[in-house]
Amino acid sequence: MLRRPRLGPARARPPRSVASHERVYIGLLYCRSGTEARNNQESQMSATNSTGSAQFDSLGLKRVINGRSWVTMLGGSRMPAEVQQAMVDAADTFIDFNELNRRAGERLARYTGAEAGLVVAGASTGLLVQAAACMAGQDPDRILQLPDTTGMKDEILIYEKHRFGFEICYRTAGAKLREWGKGEDTLAEQLAAAINEKTAAVTYVFGPPFTCDLSLREVVAVAHEQDVPVIVDGAAMLPPADNLTAYIADGADLVTFSGGKGVRGPQSTGILAGRADLVEAARLNMSPHASVGRACKVAKEEIAGLLAALDRFVSMDHEEEWATWRSWSETIVAAGDDIAGVRPVIEDGESNRQGPTAAFYFDEGWDGPSAVEIQEKLASGDPSIHVGVGNDVGELHVSPVALEPGEAEIVAQALRTELGR
Repeated sequence: MLRRPRLGPARARPPRSVASHERVYIGLLYCRSGTEARNNQESQMSATNSTGSAQFDSLGLKRVINGRSWVTMLGGSRMPAEVQQAMVDAADTFIDFNELNRRAGERLARYTGAEAGLVVAGASTGLLVQAAACMAGQDPDRILQLPDTTGMKDEILIYEKHRFGFEICYRTAGAKLREWGKGEDTLAEQLAAAINEKTAAVTYVFGPPFTCDLSLREVVAVAHEQDVPVIVDGAAMLPPADNLTAYIADGADLVTFSGGKGVRGPQSTGILAGRADLVEAARLNMSPHASVGRACKVAKEEIAGLLAALDRFVSMDHEEEWATWRSWSETIVAAGDDIAGVRPVIEDGESNRQGPTAAFYFDEGWDGPSAVEIQEKLASGDPSIHVGVGNDVGELHVSPVALEPGEAEIVAQALRTELGR
């Protein structure tokens, strides 16, 4: 969940993106005569729906306005100019990759408060090498043996309400998931009883919509009593920036975050931080080594990009960013004003929201298009506008975190049109 920071006085919205300035500049070049002005009008209409990438345009792809948050299926997040430049600079050089991993890891350790860190190929790779590290450690023979776990502790305990699709990443390393939390004893007692001689780790999952009546600190206390490490999936938990250090401070042995999403580094990068021995084991279980994580390669350009993104992330004004998101959501929820049967609200404290989200709830008597129908209609347009639908399909929501200036107005107008059908 993204915690709502304390908001100060309203601040100016951030400047337009580089792509936006390029479109304006191109338009000015053509405004030299009446004929050219008319041509420019047509050009601007076409440019409005450009993806912003000549390569993507050449493939016939439609521009997407992302109201679904930093989801991989829509490309993650926009990388700031300094992140892109760091990647360009790194592309024309050679380095010792093992040394790069270690030095980059030292910076991750500083930012997370951990003993050590490692840049991984997305948070999913973080989960894979968490499991590998806890099962094989730094033993060369065991590392080469994975995903065959014969003779190893190979069970990862997972709370029954934390089951999720990406646990396949643990299984890819060879781990077996064993569920706990359905008994009649207290959760602490159930967890303690679930740990046995095959337990390699206990996992704790943060993010929408996961909950647990035992805090991470409480889970750590139970697991550490029996010398079992606790591994954390915090993929979507940045921002707030405080989470960079929070899970390590609560005693987690390994934590993984996405390096894309809210950090706005390359979407294919991730952050792994934790105990020095386990981070070293994770490094040995990952590229460039011939081990179970060999396919999860991180390029030098991506490491440079992630480091630049983290430098920016820890020093930026998150309150200002939050205020900007809220102003965009205010624009969007206004699309539902005065429409009978629709309740528009801004939600910024719920566990299943990322940022101050514009949500639209439909009354039982609502006789307009369903949330799913609106979602599909918006996505089929040009530009293609992607919004979310709640599990009960009586709710539609728009996350502002991946929007850029000017897009909230486009989303609001499109929603107003569909809600009025």
